[in-house]
Amino acid sequence: MTITALGTPSVMQLFSREGRFGSGRSLRPAGLSPPPAGGPGRSFRRLAWQSAAIALAASLPLLGCGKEEKQAERPPPAVSTITVEPHTVPVSMDFIAQTQSSQQVEIYARVTGFLDKRVYQEGTIVKAGDVLFKMDPKPFEVQVAAAKAALAQQQARLTTAEARLNRVRPLVKLNAMAQKDLDNATGEVQAAQAAVDQAKANLASAELNLSYTTIVSPVTGITSAALQQDGTYIGDLNTKLTSVAVVSPMWVNYSVSQNQLLEFRKQEQSGLLRGPAGGDTHEVEISLPDGSIYPYKGQISFRAPSFNAKTGTYLVRATVDNPDGLLQPNEYVRSRVLGFVRPEAILVPQRAVRQTAKGQAVWVVDKDGKAELRPVVVGDWHGDDWFISQGLSPGEKVIVDGSSLLQPGVLVKAEPLQSEAQISTGSTTAPGTSPKH
Repeated sequence: MTITALGTPSVMQLFSREGRFGSGRSLRPAGLSPPPAGGPGRSFRRLAWQSAAIALAASLPLLGCGKEEKQAERPPPAVSTITVEPHTVPVSMDFIAQTQSSQQVEIYARVTGFLDKRVYQEGTIVKAGDVLFKMDPKPFEVQVAAAKAALAQQQARLTTAEARLNRVRPLVKLNAMAQKDLDNATGEVQAAQAAVDQAKANLASAELNLSYTTIVSPVTGITSAALQQDGTYIGDLNTKLTSVAVVSPMWVNYSVSQNQLLEFRKQEQSGLLRGPAGGDTHEVEISLPDGSIYPYKGQISFRAPSFNAKTGTYLVRATVDNPDGLLQPNEYVRSRVLGFVRPEAILVPQRAVRQTAKGQAVWVVDKDGKAELRPVVVGDWHGDDWFISQGLSPGEKVIVDGSSLLQPGVLVKAEPLQSEAQISTGSTTAPGTSPKH
C-alpha cells in the first residue's frame, strides 16, 4: 500500500525509473544526480543513498498524521441558545391615525350689521361663554326701545278695555244695556290682551337680536382664524366668522383594510389571537409623532357599519381625554390597539432567524448535541422577537448567537443565552429556561 501525506507526492513518485527496487540497481530519488561510477567508495555511496530514501519515505506518513490529529483535537464551537417555552403573550396592533375634534362648531353671525371688534385671540383656547366678536348694537337698541313703547301702548289699551267691561257687566244684569254691549266689551278686552302679548313677543325678539350683537363661544375649545375683520358689514353672504373645535375629549380615527379585518377574524377563529374577555372595549394607546407615548389611553367608541366604497377601508374611532390640549385636531399619530393576546405563542429573537433559498429557518440543537437547520413559518414581529407559527416544539433549543459558521451535523457546545442585564451583572440564565421577552 502506498502511504501519501496530504498535499505530498507518493514516495514512489520521488524516484526515477532507474531507482526502482530489485535487478541489483540503486534506489535513487528523482532529481538527484547518481553517484559517480567506479572508485573505491562506490558501495558506501550507494548505501548512503538508500538510507536517505528510506528515511524520507518513513517521515511522510508522520506529517499527514500530525495534521489529522490537529483537526481531531479542535473543540466544538460554542453557541448561545434559548429553550422554546410557549406562553401567553400580550400583543398590540398599530395603525396610522388622525385626530379629530369631537365637536367642531362653526360660528355665524345671527344678525346683519357692522362688525365692531374681534375680542378673542386667534388660535387660543376659549371657554364656553367667552366673547368672540361684538357687532354694532345701536340699531338693535333702538328696536328694543320701540318694542317697549309699543308694549306700553298695548297695555294701556288693555287697561281701558278692562275698565269698560267692568262698567258694562253690571248694567247688563240690570237690563240697562243690551247683551250685545257686553259681548263687544268682552271682545275688546280679549283683543287688547292679544295685542299686549304680541308687543311682548316683539320686545323679546328685539332684545334677542340685541343679544346677538355679542357673539360668544358655545363650547370650550381652540379657536381658528377670524374670517371677517373689524368694520366689515356682515350680510347674508358673509355671516361665517370663525370656528371653535372641542379638544377634550378628542377623537382618534384610523382605518382597517378588508384584508386586515379578514386576517384578524381568521386568527381569532383559529385560536391564534384572542380579544378582551367578556367583550370589553379595547384600550387604545396613542404614540405621538416624536415617538413619545401620550399619557392618556382611549377607548374604542365607534365602528363604521360598512366599508367606505372609495377607500375599501373600515373606519374605527377611539375617544381619548385631552385636558392639557396636547393633541390638536387633524394631527397624524399612531394608534396602538391593546387587549389582544396570543395564547401558547413561541417567540425567538429576530437575529436567530435565517433567510434561506426555501424560506426562513433557525438553527436548533438536536438530541445528539449537533446543529440542525430547521425550516420555520414566521408570524408578526414582537419587539425584537419573531412569532413562530410552525416548525418548533416546546423544549427544543434554538441557537441565537454563534451560528455564522455552522454546518448541519456539526457538534456544538450549547450555552444558555444571557440578556444584556445579566451580562452587566455577571449573572447567568438557569439551564432549561429562556430569557423573558
